[in-house]
Amino acid sequence: MDTDKLIYRTMTKEDIPAILAIEQEAFTSPWTEDAFLNELTNNMFARYLVMEDSGSVLGYGGMWVIMDEAHITNIAIRADMRGKGLGNRLLDQLQRTAVFFGAARMTLEVRVSNMTAQRLYQKYGFEPAGIRPQYYSDNQEDALIMWAELDQTGLKGGEEE
Repeated sequence: MDTDKLIYRTMTKEDIPAILAIEQEAFTSPWTEDAFLNELTNNMFARYLVMEDSGSVLGYGGMWVIMDEAHITNIAIRADMRGKGLGNRLLDQLQRTAVFFGAARMTLEVRVSNMTAQRLYQKYGFEPAGIRPQYYSDNQEDALIMWAELDQTGLKGGEEE
């Protein structure tokens, strides 16, 4: 796979089956088809991207852009494609897209136990800003709230892993 030839595009309803498969692999409480349909059709703040290679969805990311802030709702890479730096590329693209839509800051929540994700986010300028107690419904784990200031070129970041 040539990572320079990856395609980033807006998620469509036709992508939902592939996205649901990634959700099942990545999360203990995956989103449903209805949740994604609602985001794509009813949420005017939602911006969802897919990353694909040769027509195959490798990952996706979603965020809400409200005024000058972007809130990442989810980001995931297909299980068999992890560890190849694709999360870096996808997060970079989300930040660029957020800037395009007028965001100056970006936030997200991440499990306090997910050090791999936290390291990725820190490379892209995210810093801890607080805790949401018992945020995750599957096991009541706390969420770490992280914020990043976005530079206006959309680039914040990290080197490839």
